[in-house]
Amino acid sequence: MPTDCISYKKSGYFSPLMNDYLDEKSNLHPLYNRFPKLENFEAQILEKKDNFNNANRATLVTVLQNQYSKTHISDFTKQNIEALKVNNTFTITTGHQLNLFSGPLYFLYKIISTINLTKELKSKYPTFNFVPIYWMATEDHDFEEINYFNFKGKKFRWNAASTGPVGRLSTEGLEAFFEIYEQELGSSSNASTLKKIFSEAYLKHDNLADATRHLANALFGEYGLVILDADDKDLKRTFIPYIKKELLEQTSHKAVLETTKKLNEYNIQVNPREINLFYIEDKLRERIIFENEKYKVNNTKIEFTEEAILKKIDSNPEMFSPNVIMRPLYQEVILPNLCYIGGGGEIAYWLELKSFFNAVNVTFPMLLVRNSVLLTTEKQIKKIDKLNLEWIDLFSKQSELINKVTLKSSEFPIDLTPQKEQLYKQFSELFELAKQTDKSFTGAVKAQEVKQIKGLENLEKRLLKAQKRKFSEEIERTTDLQNELFPNKSLQERQTNFSEFYLENGVDLIPKLISRLHPLEQTFEIITL
Repeated sequence: MPTDCISYKKSGYFSPLMNDYLDEKSNLHPLYNRFPKLENFEAQILEKKDNFNNANRATLVTVLQNQYSKTHISDFTKQNIEALKVNNTFTITTGHQLNLFSGPLYFLYKIISTINLTKELKSKYPTFNFVPIYWMATEDHDFEEINYFNFKGKKFRWNAASTGPVGRLSTEGLEAFFEIYEQELGSSSNASTLKKIFSEAYLKHDNLADATRHLANALFGEYGLVILDADDKDLKRTFIPYIKKELLEQTSHKAVLETTKKLNEYNIQVNPREINLFYIEDKLRERIIFENEKYKVNNTKIEFTEEAILKKIDSNPEMFSPNVIMRPLYQEVILPNLCYIGGGGEIAYWLELKSFFNAVNVTFPMLLVRNSVLLTTEKQIKKIDKLNLEWIDLFSKQSELINKVTLKSSEFPIDLTPQKEQLYKQFSELFELAKQTDKSFTGAVKAQEVKQIKGLENLEKRLLKAQKRKFSEEIERTTDLQNELFPNKSLQERQTNFSEFYLENGVDLIPKLISRLHPLEQTFEIITL
């Protein structure tokens, strides 16, 4: 299974902020703790060890054991949960929404990056234990982002009414969805396995959190993955001091707002609210706002005095839910975590948070951009070779790719730059002549220069267009190939569900990916299956 890769920057799919972060530009150094290099983890371990409340370990382990009580788990996962009790165990964490049947492929890459980093760390620092954590985003409420997946160019959508945290959403009604999906899968042995995985996850569990836990455990349990649902009363109880501080002092708003000013040359990923908490009940998740000396739940009639809301936090901490700004803090308070692994968008908003962590005296984790992957087949590799293409060509925008192919195929140069340079030279001589006469003549010379250069540019465009027609078959083969590899002119990992590749590769798919991905190398991997 040969591999290839290109740099994230050359892929063209990473933001200027991410490119600068990966290049360790000095202007971003104040926004993170340590850059994710193997040798930097020693200092991170020591800092987290000194600054983590080990009393939280017992709570964490008890919660995990309860959440896994109805799940068949591997000895490796069981061992990792037990290891969390001891002070020399640390976590590497990734998080992801509860996308139906895992959503796009990068769900796999996030978790594999996390698993593989724990292996590298154990090899480098054998006296410590490292546990891979998948943090399920059970408290999110945007169902429209997660209720579908793409398979063989078709969108499979679960139409259901949803309000409140998605993890609590009933899986009732997915039987009808499954009947349609299983028809598309066919009747192969790998199709049967996929049907079994889906049906056991979604048709035998009552809510989306339990279904997603089963799915992730079925795919990655043998590698020791620990799956956490933080929508839990006991875990929230450990977070009470930070919930109160947020309500009373709005610490996150002040700190993050200050940081965003340092990022004004980039697109800001998220903007803080004055209070970065939601109030949740079974079918409700709404922002908490402070207005007229009262804490109000947005779009409802629920309101509290300061005294009443503080009592509510003590009695029912599970009813207070962190938003995108507060969730990372919640994670780092309840987990002995060293590093968060996420996509470019996630790392971008984490970079806004270090000053907030400093303000509440919680160790800021290292931030690692997850592995990115393009999966190909031997047939596609042969097409690439036959068309004499490079990977960098296929990562280009399609209009640029078409121009590259046309220019490469043409038996004569389409670029009229030499002719334009000759024209500029002729007009420079005319301008010298014009200086010796009336100023109006200079204007006439300039107008004629613009006209003739524009004429050459139009001829160049027409020549390119004519050559595109001439090489239309080769261009079509190239664009068809690019469309296969980049569905909807987007990254494959953001579009295609893993089941499309599992159908062809079966149980070998995940072990192959695990053997090929190296999270600290920070390159866009191209893997031939």
